[in-house]
Amino acid sequence: MKVSIDKSAGFCWGVIRTIDIAESELESNQPGEKLYVLGDIIHNPMEIERLQKKGLKTISHADLPNMRDGKVLIRAHGEPPSTFEIAERLGVEIVDATCPVVWKVQERIKKFYDQGYQVVIYGKKDHAEVIGLVGHTNGEAIVIKSVEEIDQVDLSRKTVLFSQTTMDKQTFYLLKEEFQKRIKEFIVDSFDEQAREFHAKDTICGQVFGRDKKLREFAQQNDIMIFVAGRNSSNGKVLFHICQEANSRTYFVETEAELQPQWFEGVKTVGISGATSTPQWLMERIKQSIEETFGVSQPAIA
Repeated sequence: MKVSIDKSAGFCWGVIRTIDIAESELESNQPGEKLYVLGDIIHNPMEIERLQKKGLKTISHADLPNMRDGKVLIRAHGEPPSTFEIAERLGVEIVDATCPVVWKVQERIKKFYDQGYQVVIYGKKDHAEVIGLVGHTNGEAIVIKSVEEIDQVDLSRKTVLFSQTTMDKQTFYLLKEEFQKRIKEFIVDSFDEQAREFHAKDTICGQVFGRDKKLREFAQQNDIMIFVAGRNSSNGKVLFHICQEANSRTYFVETEAELQPQWFEGVKTVGISGATSTPQWLMERIKQSIEETFGVSQPAIA
């Protein structure tokens, strides 16, 4: 049995940057000084556990008033402006590790909002990144994740469509086309010949979208695929389904403890891939576990 790790899998540069900032802060801490992170630093429980052992402590927004013995890290997902305002008022020192890609989307959304646009975001309402994006519109942005939800949008207003950075590009463009179609129909039906201003800004991360083709090719080259990610990872869910489309024998795991013997029966090649929040060391560990438990392999990195 040959077990290979997808060389395009693992942390995106935004996550690498955030982890590097966290580790640098932990290493430079003075005795008694602590580093907190507002929410899970990434959507991977194994990496969270590793950083916790180094001293990183996860807190919630409700804990902010009590954070006087250390710094508070803002994770790659970013935060709404209100979080920074609260921290400043409380005298809490912030270490901003927001992904530059996310920060740029926040900046663009605020620009359109300030110009009077109705802001629509293709994403998941409860996702940390989306909460931050909506915060840059004073909570007024409309969040949708399907064509059916366009009914929530006032088509009589000038509108701009953005996307959460880890969403599916195909659906984004379906939304764009449907918006254009409905706005055109609205103008005709209302006898209003004034064209409604509509913009669609594809703000899906290039690293996320760029992995689609490579992941499909890699999945097709193997008898089975083991996809490694945290179950709360939005990006992980998207990439897992892409992998599953390319290879129906794709299995989702968070740790090596979830590997099942029957998956490997009669299998000659096993591919391992993961989300942008999946650490390389975890995929290596799962590779080793497969080799030691289910069959000997020649070392390989695809």
